[in-house]
Amino acid sequence: MNNNNQWRPGRRVAIVGAGPGGVSAALGLIKQGYDVRIFERHPEPKPLGGAVLLSTPVLAILKSYGVHMNNFGSHTTVEFQNHKGEHRADIPFNPKVEKAFGIKGWYYGVLRSCAFAKMLELLPQGIVVPGAEFASYVEHHNGITINFTNGDSIDADILVGSDGVRSEVCRQAFGEQNLFHVGVRVWLAWCNPISGIAPNTGVISHSHKYQASFFPMLHDGKPGYEWWIVEPASEKTPRPKDARKHIDKIIQGWADPLPRLVDATNFDTQIFCWDVYNKPSMKSWSRGRVVCLGDAAHPVSPYAAYGMGMAIEDGYFLAKFLDGRDLSNINAVSESFRKLEEQRLDYTNHHVEMARKLGSFFHHMPYPVAKVRDFVLNNTNFLNKMLTKDYMDDSERMSLSLTELHVG
Repeated sequence: MNNNNQWRPGRRVAIVGAGPGGVSAALGLIKQGYDVRIFERHPEPKPLGGAVLLSTPVLAILKSYGVHMNNFGSHTTVEFQNHKGEHRADIPFNPKVEKAFGIKGWYYGVLRSCAFAKMLELLPQGIVVPGAEFASYVEHHNGITINFTNGDSIDADILVGSDGVRSEVCRQAFGEQNLFHVGVRVWLAWCNPISGIAPNTGVISHSHKYQASFFPMLHDGKPGYEWWIVEPASEKTPRPKDARKHIDKIIQGWADPLPRLVDATNFDTQIFCWDVYNKPSMKSWSRGRVVCLGDAAHPVSPYAAYGMGMAIEDGYFLAKFLDGRDLSNINAVSESFRKLEEQRLDYTNHHVEMARKLGSFFHHMPYPVAKVRDFVLNNTNFLNKMLTKDYMDDSERMSLSLTELHVG
């Protein structure tokens, strides 16, 4: 691991945004001996939202950085149901993946702040520069100068934009991002354990226009549940003044345990409301000495259950393809960025677009058509085939390609 006081030409990586993608890239690049600094506009890095699901390959990446997996999360099998609790589909899982990584299951529920804190703990002191808001960058023949709103600047070899869905780095590199509301709003919540739920079981359930789901999770090593509601909404849909009353109305008539999970939640401290924005899929994440990761490159709606995980993967792959390169050499940098995009761009775009398609499929069909949809989902294996083809097959191939992380 490098000395964080060093800033050597050819080894200098400036990261804007101390989110999961930026911190993941930093951990991977520091491990390879690069000099890294993360510039964060807030006084300290802070994760947004409540609970999150992380998949097995993401856990393997975190484990390779040094995150201890003991009491990290709760492994979960996933079932799709209708709102009455009737089975529709299981998310299939390839046991070869479990064996390859030596990590049980596929999904792990964990509070986002806990997972992110474990990543931050691994950063050497001085890597994160707080209160540094990005303003602009200027490329030159052997490096790049990053300017901040307080008048400070720094010279680096490459700039990594990990500054979220409204990324200023991405905007300067590629122009206006044309963000659009995807037509759904999400309520993310977590609560302490309740009785009567089968262990290691998560459920994604739908009525004619709402989704209500729950998964087991760990919060600082203690068991609990994460749950969330997805509802149709537009950019102009006002937020309800009484969140509890609003959610109670949505889940009226919903099968157990959803109503009990809502009852067990503190609505002052354990729920977060999120309006979901995407942008058109990008054809490139890099330009010159600049590359973007995570939501800065591919903001994802909740149907992929994968936003934080994809950002962590992006950071890992960036470090993997930069390993051993002289970053002052623009040709070496360009080749590494090309490999990153070859590995990740189509993969992430597919998942983002699939998530948007599912959001429209479940939340924006007119009622008569939704009735037909629900009849098909209740009485055929259509949903199982769609999930396998559009989600799991791709994820399993990516997982099995990470041979350097396999243990069996």
